[in-house]
Amino acid sequence: MEIFVAETVGTTILILLGCGVVANDLLGRTKGHGTGWLMINAGWGFAVALAVYTVGRISGAHINPAVTIGLFSIGQVETNQLPYYLGGQMLGAILGAVLVWLAYLSHWSETRDHAAKLGVFATGPAIRSPGANLVCEIIGTAMLVFGVLGIGENAGEMVSGDFDLTAVFSTAINPMLVGILVFAIGMSLGGPTGYAINPARDLGPRIAHALLPIPGKGKSDWGYAWIPIVGPLIGGVLGAVLFDQIFG
Repeated sequence: MEIFVAETVGTTILILLGCGVVANDLLGRTKGHGTGWLMINAGWGFAVALAVYTVGRISGAHINPAVTIGLFSIGQVETNQLPYYLGGQMLGAILGAVLVWLAYLSHWSETRDHAAKLGVFATGPAIRSPGANLVCEIIGTAMLVFGVLGIGENAGEMVSGDFDLTAVFSTAINPMLVGILVFAIGMSLGGPTGYAINPARDLGPRIAHALLPIPGKGKSDWGYAWIPIVGPLIGGVLGAVLFDQIFG
């Protein structure tokens, strides 16, 4: 249950701050309207870092089913833990999206573009090509999980000369490095699909979009929704297995 609560809280923080920065950019008459891709990527990077700082000591802050399934594939997550991780991530993603809706309550009616409203909650492709979109999500998520495992290796003892650097990375810097990793993935690989790289991040808010009373919201684009679920799950396993085979 502790894992479930931590993953719920961590994913809520992730979505509140991540989808929140998208809302600030896309919705009408906000203070941050039109500030662009750089701010969105920075916001998501900081969102990940803060979520990991908050609950990492409790659950490892997977906050992403692709990370959980990837770690499960290499034996770092037990079968009986899966429902707590995945359930908490999905619940947190929906809760975070509802909080974003509430925070920007006055701005939905000020936004005429229904695609922008959906974009606050869910990802979508720049060019709709299912095969290419799927490959992009696989590559981005593989990089995420591979990078997370690489950063995690810094938790071990590191000694340089007469200076013991033990725990400097693991206790203070690692969560921020994970945030920088997400920022880098967004800047480098986010253009084709908006880089979901997290099934809960896309599916939970997409469900919220479908259920919430948002004026003029349009459709939730369920025809595309399988790509930011299947792609990240495949990529998460590939990234974990690749890292384990090379460095395990």
